[in-house]
Amino acid sequence: MASTLNCDVAIVGAGLAGGLIALALKAAHPGLDLRLIDAGDVVGGNHLWSFFGSDVTRRDRPLVAPLVTHSWPAYRVAFPHHGRTIGAAYYSIESAALHRAVSRALLPGEMMLGRKVIGASATAVVMADGNRMKAGGVIDARGPGDLSLLELGWQKFVGRELTLAAPHDAPDPLVMDATVEQIDGYRFVYCLPFAADRMFVEDTYYSGTPDLDPAVLTERIAAYAAARGWDVVEAGRTEQGVLPVAIGGDFEAYWRSGGARVAKAGMRAGLFHPTTGYSLPDAIRLANRLAARTDFSGAALHEATYDYARARWRERGFYRMLDAMLFKAAEPEERYRILERFYRLAPGLIGRFYAGRSTMMDKARILTGRPPVPIARAVRAIMA
Repeated sequence: MASTLNCDVAIVGAGLAGGLIALALKAAHPGLDLRLIDAGDVVGGNHLWSFFGSDVTRRDRPLVAPLVTHSWPAYRVAFPHHGRTIGAAYYSIESAALHRAVSRALLPGEMMLGRKVIGASATAVVMADGNRMKAGGVIDARGPGDLSLLELGWQKFVGRELTLAAPHDAPDPLVMDATVEQIDGYRFVYCLPFAADRMFVEDTYYSGTPDLDPAVLTERIAAYAAARGWDVVEAGRTEQGVLPVAIGGDFEAYWRSGGARVAKAGMRAGLFHPTTGYSLPDAIRLANRLAARTDFSGAALHEATYDYARARWRERGFYRMLDAMLFKAAEPEERYRILERFYRLAPGLIGRFYAGRSTMMDKARILTGRPPVPIARAVRAIMA
């Protein structure tokens, strides 16, 4: 028999954004009656999230530091005509760590997994089994809204964790190996050394389409490992994804598509870096911002999340302009030249770029010098 339950705050979607909000709210307000609702069986799904040390401020770090499963003091990049090691910290979080942390933080009954949601308003959640959750406020973090309302390119990937027969002798992450054959746009391979005999390898594309063929990319990962001289004993956990790269679009319409007057987080709020598609830094910032509040009514949560997401969209026009140049001005097989040039710049500038905090001087430096794409074509791309 269907029933109506009650709580102070209901978070719909137990992915990265929803899980971090649950952790932050419980840490700041232990007495808050909270529910984290998701159709899946685990918090965070099957994902690996990585970030640069400069992505997260000292103030925000306590929320995410206990979740880090791998860390390195430096990382490398490689291009056909340029390669370097950058002495900046790099971190990875496995989704299992988020699940464990949320499971410990929430009280019995507050984590409602395996419960599909068919509707959410500012103060109520309707589940497929007919049960309802009445809440003081609802935060919807179920994933993207209507992406057709945005002009997008795509970052798509397949990653596999490989166990090797012998040590790989590659201590630092290789976050961008663009010396590989350029296929389907800008292609690079991403390598994270989890242990002396374990390497996570991801085949990634900045493409004009979201089409993904996991079998083909899996074969390319195997070929890449063989070319590096790695004898693979076992291929373990595999993940895949297609992330939006924002070129333009109607933010207001996109926000409404995810639910009018409903508080939102993560991809549903449009909170992802326009160029990388990554949502972790914004997820951390918004979670801590919400935890600092005392008013958790539906209207107040909507205002807080809307204002935050709208401000981020407005201030990131520079990155969307660069995305237009990448996807519209550069020939697909030549896109790597834009990133190759970018990675010749100062490490601090690179860090601020990925954090979404580029200064005016940074922006000027990125745009000055000999351009990797024809000026006329770049101007047309920006004006289109």
